Amino acid sequence: MPLYLLLMAGCATYPLGLDETPAALDTQRLDALTYSPSDWPEPLQADVHLPITPDASRLRPAALVVHGGGWQRRDRNDMDTIATRLAQRGYVAINIDYRFAPTFRFPAQLHDLQLAMHWIHDHAERLRIDTDRIIGVGYSSGAHLISLMAVLGADNPLDSPYGGAETRLAGVLAGGTPTDLLKFDDGRLLTDFIGGSQAEHPDRYRQASPLRQLGKMAPPFFLFHGSLDGLVPVAHAKDFQAALRDRGIPNELTLLRLRGHFTAFLTAGPAIESGLDFLERQIAPPATTAKAASGIMAHHP
Repeated sequence: MPLYLLLMAGCATYPLGLDETPAALDTQRLDALTYSPSDWPEPLQADVHLPITPDASRLRPAALVVHGGGWQRRDRNDMDTIATRLAQRGYVAINIDYRFAPTFRFPAQLHDLQLAMHWIHDHAERLRIDTDRIIGVGYSSGAHLISLMAVLGADNPLDSPYGGAETRLAGVLAGGTPTDLLKFDDGRLLTDFIGGSQAEHPDRYRQASPLRQLGKMAPPFFLFHGSLDGLVPVAHAKDFQAALRDRGIPNELTLLRLRGHFTAFLTAGPAIESGLDFLERQIAPPATTAKAASGIMAHHP
């Protein structure tokens, strides 16, 4: 399966067909904040999109937002529209860059996401983030990285040295996700990312595949995928959903009919809304959960 076209995933910032329901909050943004420490191999930045919420004391959910581009192209601007919409729905959206292959090979990109999660926890009080309600949102290679981080447990070697409790996600919203790298033929993007072919490094390909790292526990997953995706075939989503179901992990899969890899991204708005609806039902704050249990209708945070 040729993967060179994945370089174009998320190739520009588009309207994405985002629906403005439920009602959108006003937002503000903090641009180009450096989230990496001074001794990190490369400085990394994030844009933080903040909802303007009426209750200045209430903690808010957050979202780590990760762009696509074949692990070696594009930047966080590709996810700007999605990050803005997350903030309109009440999330503190942290839209990050990460290091690129082939200069930096796997698991460097995963380490960057783990570092970003520690940064979010370090700034949670200032940003009024409920650290029990941090979700991951990504597309294509960004969804791959989010999904891989989400399935890691403390016993997984990839959880060290940069993982830990602060890198656990409460939920995942992932689109066009490569979940099993062994499903692909060798191609330049993969060999650049992993550092060689499947024949040379089969263990690394397994280690880098969310499906093959999935244990008994994982957060709820909302997956969306173009039904005609020829770059990341829909079997990646279907097989991953089957594995989640086998383990009793809450999940939902939305197939975007007659959409390929790029058109699924360009028209992702309704899937983003559905995914947030699903995750908000799964990770409602304690007060809302208590009300729901007593028969009172739950509201979005």
